[in-house]
Amino acid sequence: MKIFFTGCVEFSAITLQKVIALKGNVVGVATKSVSKFNADHVNLAPICESNNIPYKYVKDINAPHIVDWITTLEPDIIFVFGWSSLIKKDLLNLPALGVLGFHPTKLPANRGRHPIIWALVLGLTSTATSFFFMDEGADSGEILSQQDIDIDIEDDARTLYNKILDAAALQIENFLPQLADGTFTTTSQLNSKYNTWRKRGRIDGQIDFRMTSMAIYNLVRALTKPYVGAHINCNDEDIKVWKVKIIECKENNLEPGKVLSTNNNQIHVKTNDGAIVLVEHEFVILPKINEYI
Repeated sequence: MKIFFTGCVEFSAITLQKVIALKGNVVGVATKSVSKFNADHVNLAPICESNNIPYKYVKDINAPHIVDWITTLEPDIIFVFGWSSLIKKDLLNLPALGVLGFHPTKLPANRGRHPIIWALVLGLTSTATSFFFMDEGADSGEILSQQDIDIDIEDDARTLYNKILDAAALQIENFLPQLADGTFTTTSQLNSKYNTWRKRGRIDGQIDFRMTSMAIYNLVRALTKPYVGAHINCNDEDIKVWKVKIIECKENNLEPGKVLSTNNNQIHVKTNDGAIVLVEHEFVILPKINEYI
């Protein structure tokens, strides 16, 4: 079975290495040398070079000259694991087995953008890893493999990302031989039960201390590394915040955003329903007690 692989993020690198380790016949790779869009961008070229796999840097995977190149490689299946644009009809119809995509939610629920971030921002307690055959919709094709994942309250973007990597690697190990010998089965998505998460913008990452402590905690853990980080707008400057913890505040006559204390570079701030500690942040000069941020 000839596999063409498309991806440009950390997940892509790990899964490509897994496919290679399982002796998958990867005949070509499309990747990006740089990406302004993906905070977790990884250039797959070094992996390709060390394994003698042809590759190209690709801006538009659907461009005619790229489709022509992939056609010459005669893939039986295309893997799209970490690519942020839709695959169009010409490419979808090219390989005999189809185009296999990946989405880290329990499809058909939570299609769309920023699935790891939204799951944490919304305080979900579970998600899933879903491999599916792509169609002309977004995350809407037949499901090949799906694995449930628990989200603990201590999880952040990094630890949840790692859980997803571990689950996906085991799934690939299970379904790769099934794809090769034609013994795989798929499950249709129930379109009446789906929802689609929207694209997030800069304002979605801004901490507002009128939020509850838990809402702030969820926002910060969702956007911490490998992502861009939540931020506070202070004196017209965006200050990144990478880690917080929730604490009690028994005084109910203090306004949200008031700095309660500072200690060892940590900043205690009043929230809507309590207080929160900025544990890891990028304040160069700490705000003073009783200031507002």
